[in-house]
Amino acid sequence: MTEISLNGSELTIEQVGNVAKNPEIRVSIAPDAIPAINRAAKAVQQLISEGRIAYGITTGFGAFKDQLISADEVEKLQENIIFSHAVGVGPLLDAPTVRAMMLIRANTLAKGHSGIRLETLQLLLELLNRNILPIIPSKGSLGASGDLAPLAHMALPLLGIGQVVVDGQTLDAKDALQKAGLQPIKLAAKEGLALTNGTTMMTAMGALLVAAADSLMETANCAGAMSIEAQNGTLRAFLPQIHAARPQRFQADTAAQIRELLKGSQFTRPDNSANVQDAYTLRCIPQVHGAVRSAIQYARGVVETELNSVTDNPLLFFENDQVDVVSGGNFHGEPLALALDFLAIALADLGNMSERRIAKLIDNHTEHYPSFLAAHGGLNSGFMILQYTAAALASENKTLAHPASLDSLPSSGNVEDHVSMGANAANHCAMVLDNVTNIISIELMAAAQAIDFRLLDETNLNQGAGTSVAMRKVREIVPFFKEDAFFQPYLLKLVDSVRSGNFCQLV
Repeated sequence: MTEISLNGSELTIEQVGNVAKNPEIRVSIAPDAIPAINRAAKAVQQLISEGRIAYGITTGFGAFKDQLISADEVEKLQENIIFSHAVGVGPLLDAPTVRAMMLIRANTLAKGHSGIRLETLQLLLELLNRNILPIIPSKGSLGASGDLAPLAHMALPLLGIGQVVVDGQTLDAKDALQKAGLQPIKLAAKEGLALTNGTTMMTAMGALLVAAADSLMETANCAGAMSIEAQNGTLRAFLPQIHAARPQRFQADTAAQIRELLKGSQFTRPDNSANVQDAYTLRCIPQVHGAVRSAIQYARGVVETELNSVTDNPLLFFENDQVDVVSGGNFHGEPLALALDFLAIALADLGNMSERRIAKLIDNHTEHYPSFLAAHGGLNSGFMILQYTAAALASENKTLAHPASLDSLPSSGNVEDHVSMGANAANHCAMVLDNVTNIISIELMAAAQAIDFRLLDETNLNQGAGTSVAMRKVREIVPFFKEDAFFQPYLLKLVDSVRSGNFCQLV
């Protein structure tokens, strides 16, 4: 994919991910979307000329909704909303998230209900296409009235204000525009509000998180399958008839994937073994991982809907030649806040499962490998502290997964008296995902170490069709450790492979 066109109705999570990570992809407005954009921009001017009262066009914002703005100040009003609202703080959003925000905002505005001019929208896309990225702090949004502060920071460079990142260098926006042969724009009525009022940061982060969670889910199943082999587990719990008897969404699919990964494996115990069942973190992988997959799919559905929704306020609607300007609440982030909270909870539990499997892998109650996966334990600590790290991250996730959407602090003189905190939900979910990525990477290391210890005594065993591929991939990055070493560089390299999606794609 080298180019996509936006019409406000067909943007996908996969396209968001591609554009976010690949600056060479060009984005444009679809020709069939242009008439609706122009009609809405023209309607805004009509409203002003007719002296009609319309929120944020001829009135102030928030608690100032009843303060009328004169026709000669409506443009200044739009500039002021950008300046006054760009007060975010905290760590900066990374480049993929910023690119995703710019793409999603442009797609929303392309639906033709927001009143932005085509030239303003095209300037936003010019910045995206040239990879001139606004500097956007990650904190400051309440997730109602949209992501006001982050979006104001996104809009600042259109006015030649603030700073941007170009090729890794921080530049003044005015200088960056000049070097690119672009001119700052003077906002027309409604445009500042259209640019800042919406769920764009939540949606951008949600799209990238859902895609990353899907990838991580595949890797988690690989790690779980390798742990089954490391511990001489049984495949009885993965038989199809068990999961057909409880047709929860994705449970049977997960069991089938585990069976495929372990097809032909000689590292599992036979069906006639006296040890008829394993611990829950092995036996219940289909039930737990399947439930996590279901949560990811729920979040995907919410995000996909939001990608192609109009989320600012007020909105312009047309019947025949008449324009109706309607104030509503599409900017409220509750659908995303709940979905991202749910996703964070599900991912945290995926990490809980993995951490407990790691704990079992270093346990000394087995004849298959030494305690803590350490040869000559005592002199060597082995993977003892890798499990500490996993436990610390799993514990942190329990705090991060507390639902942000349960909180609401009224704002703007109690006019905005219930907010979603969806931006907090997105930020917390991103931290949970990163923690779980590390935990699952540690499980891959530990399972591979245990399997190699088994091979020292059981040299003729073959791994499964999928786990053998996963094992080779781990061993391309992390060696078998015969004694203690500086483990962290190997772990970080494996984490990078898992985070990028390369690991699960190869397996």
